[in-house]
Amino acid sequence: MDGIERKQVRKHEEKSRNEALHFRESFFSHLDLYLFNEGSHFEIYKKLGAHKRVVYGTAGYNFSVWAPNAESVSVKGNFNGWDGRAHRMRCLGNSGIWEIFIPGVGEYEPYKFEIMNGRRVMLKSDPYGSFYEVRPSNASLTYNSNYEWKHGRINPKNIYGQPVAIYEMHLGSWRRRKDGFFLNYREISELLIPYLKETGFNWVEFMPVTEHPLDSSWGYQTTGFFAPTSRHGSPDDFRFFIDSLHKNNIGVILDWTPAHFPKDEFGLYYYDGTHLYEHSDPRKRDHPDWKSAIFNYGRHEVGNFLVNSALSWLEDYRIDALRVDGVASMLYLDYSRREGEWISNIYGGRENLEAIELLKKINTAVYNRLPGSFTAAEESTAWPKVSRPVYEGGLGFGFKWNMGWMHDTLKYFSLDPIHRKHHQNSLTFGLLYAFSESFMLPLSHDETVYGKKSLLSKMPGDSWQKFANLRLLLAYMYCYPGKKLLFMGGEFGQISEWNYDRELEWHLLEKDMHRRTKKFVSDLNALYQSEKALFEKDFDDEGFEWIDFSDRDSSIISFMRRGKEKEDFVIAIFNFTPVPRTKYRIGVPADVQYKEIFNSDSKFYGGGNLGNLGAVQPEAASCHNHTFSLSLTIPPLACIILKPQS
Repeated sequence: MDGIERKQVRKHEEKSRNEALHFRESFFSHLDLYLFNEGSHFEIYKKLGAHKRVVYGTAGYNFSVWAPNAESVSVKGNFNGWDGRAHRMRCLGNSGIWEIFIPGVGEYEPYKFEIMNGRRVMLKSDPYGSFYEVRPSNASLTYNSNYEWKHGRINPKNIYGQPVAIYEMHLGSWRRRKDGFFLNYREISELLIPYLKETGFNWVEFMPVTEHPLDSSWGYQTTGFFAPTSRHGSPDDFRFFIDSLHKNNIGVILDWTPAHFPKDEFGLYYYDGTHLYEHSDPRKRDHPDWKSAIFNYGRHEVGNFLVNSALSWLEDYRIDALRVDGVASMLYLDYSRREGEWISNIYGGRENLEAIELLKKINTAVYNRLPGSFTAAEESTAWPKVSRPVYEGGLGFGFKWNMGWMHDTLKYFSLDPIHRKHHQNSLTFGLLYAFSESFMLPLSHDETVYGKKSLLSKMPGDSWQKFANLRLLLAYMYCYPGKKLLFMGGEFGQISEWNYDRELEWHLLEKDMHRRTKKFVSDLNALYQSEKALFEKDFDDEGFEWIDFSDRDSSIISFMRRGKEKEDFVIAIFNFTPVPRTKYRIGVPADVQYKEIFNSDSKFYGGGNLGNLGAVQPEAASCHNHTFSLSLTIPPLACIILKPQS
C-alpha cells in the first residue's frame, strides 16, 4: 500500500469515527420515536431540544427537533460561526425528528435551527428549548441544570378541604430595580417570601413566566413553552425561587397557555415550511381575539408537545399547580367567530372535539404522574363538569375559576349603594350553581386593566367609603364558598390601574389608610386559615346555609358557613349600604353566646369601630326559622363574623 492509499484509508477511518460519534449513538430509541409519533411519550421533553451528553468520552450537546416536512435541517450557533453547512442533522427514519451530536459545545451557547423546505430557508428557535436570550434577541441557549433541590413540592392530602389564599402576581411589575430593570428570581425571592408571610397568603400564582418576546403580552403570547423567561435570570435561578417558596410552605401555581401561540417568525408558526403546529385552514388556525395561532390539537406530536410542556413545569421545576388560560376558546370552534368563519365538527356541532380530548389527556397525565398537584381552568361558559374527573365524564380539571361570581360581584360593588337594593340577585344568584363545580373565586388581573380601574377605584363614594367597600368586598369573598385569589396591589388598595411596565404603587404604604388596608388583608387571611368552617366544606352545599337573603331594602345578607364538625360554624353578616343598622335581628341555631371574631369596620382597619362590644347573647325570639335570635349592630359598608362559644 503506497502513501496515497494509506492517506485515503486514514481519511476514511477518521470520517467513519466522526460519523459514529455524531450519528450512530442516537439519543432516541425506537420506542421513543414510536411513542412520540403516537402522541403518548410523556418524557420526550427530556430528549428533544438541546441536552448535554458524553459520547465516546467526548462531552457536547445533542440537538434534535421535529420538522417532518423539512428537506434538510442544520444547527447554527457561535460554535460554528452561524454556518448552516457545518452541522447538518440527520432525520431519524420516518419520525420527522432530526438529530445531531456536536462535541465541544458548552453552556450558554446561542443556537437556532436552519430549516430548508424547497426555496424557503427558515431560522427557528428550539420549540423544546429550556433557556433563551433576553429579548429582543430570541436564540435558544444551551443549558444544563446543576441545581440540587432541598425541598419537596407542596402536596396537600386534600386540597379541597384546605385553606387556599392565592396572591396572583406579574413578576415583571411587582417590584423593579431602582433603574427600572427587572429583578432576578433570587432577588424577587428575598422580597416576596417575607411579604407573603406578612400578608398571610399561602399560595402564589404567577402570570406566565414562560418565555415570551413582548412585555405587553404579560407572558400570554408564549414562544418558549419549556423555558422560564430570561428577563429574571437562569432556569436554576427560577428553581431556587420555587425551592425557597416551598421551604416557607407557600404553594406555587403557574399560568400556562395552550390555547394559542404568537406568529413571530422565529417561533412555532409555519415551523418547517408548513403549518406544522397550527391548522392550515384559517377558520381553525387564526385566533380572532389575540391575532395568534391555534394549535392543531388533533395532531399527535402537537398534543405530545403540550402534554410534555405541562408535565415539565410540574416535574422539572416542581411547580405545584397549573392554571390553564383561555380554556373556553379551546372548547368551542366558533369562539369569537361569526357565521361562516368556523368549521363544525364531524357531528355538525360547535365543540372542538380534538381540544376536549387533549385537555382530558393533559389532566389525566398530571393527576396520574403527580398526585397532589392540581390544575385550574379559566373557563367562562356553562360547559358542564369542567372540574370533575375524566372517569365521571368531566374535563378533569381540579378547579374552575368562577368568572360569573367575579363579574356579578364587581358589577354590584361598582353601584352606588342607593341602587344596590335593586340588584341583590347579583349577590344571591351565584349560590344556585356554587356547588356544581370546584370553584376558585378570582379578583384577577383582567379586572384591573383596560379602563376597568383598580379594585379600590371601582368603588363608589368618597375616600372613606371606597376603602370600606374594598374591605367589604374582600370579606365577602373570604366568607363565600370557594378558594380565594387576589391580584397584587389589591391588598393595600392600589389607586391606579395595573401597568405591566412599572412596579406597583408601593409609595401608597406611606399613607395611613393603605397601611391599614394591608393590615386588614393580613388579619383576614389569618382568620380564614384558622376557621375551618370557612374552608373545609367549600364544595359541599352542607357547608353553606342562608340565614336571610331577602332584605333588599336594607341591602343586608347573612349566612352560615359550616365545617366538618356539626358544632363548628360561623355567621357572616354584610351591610352593603353606608347606613349603620341597630337592633338588627337575625335567627341563630344555638342558644349560646356569639363572639364577634371579625369586624371590617374596626378602627385598626380605618373603620368607625361600630360593632357589638365583642360578643352578643341570643334571645328567645324566633326569627328566620330559628327559635333564638340576635339583636345586632351592623356597621355601615361592613362585614361582621360571629362564632358560637361553647
